[in-house]
Amino acid sequence: MFTIFKVIISALIIGVITEISRRYPQQGGMIAALPIVSLLSIIWLYTQGVQMDKLSKFAISVVWGLPGTVVMLLIIGFALKHSINLYAALSMGIAGWLMFYFAQDLIVKNIMN
Repeated sequence: MFTIFKVIISALIIGVITEISRRYPQQGGMIAALPIVSLLSIIWLYTQGVQMDKLSKFAISVVWGLPGTVVMLLIIGFALKHSINLYAALSMGIAGWLMFYFAQDLIVKNIMN
């Protein structure tokens, strides 16, 4: 039952952001840039009794995903600005994100060793 509650609340938040973005693209983009998914995930994990050390690890690991996300959004934004098909732009952005993620992972592993 709690899973259904989480899905409904999360879907409502996404729906509201989508409607704001449709009417006011810049403001919607700013709202979408907020770490809503991360915050909701932390709240849902906490309410399900996940220990604080695991919540801390989750929060810190989200930070490692930020640079790749920025790369992905920049690629998508530039592709759409140059009239590239939406699905092609999304695919390019995801591919860029994956390449950046693996490069970042390789660099971090080499630095740590």
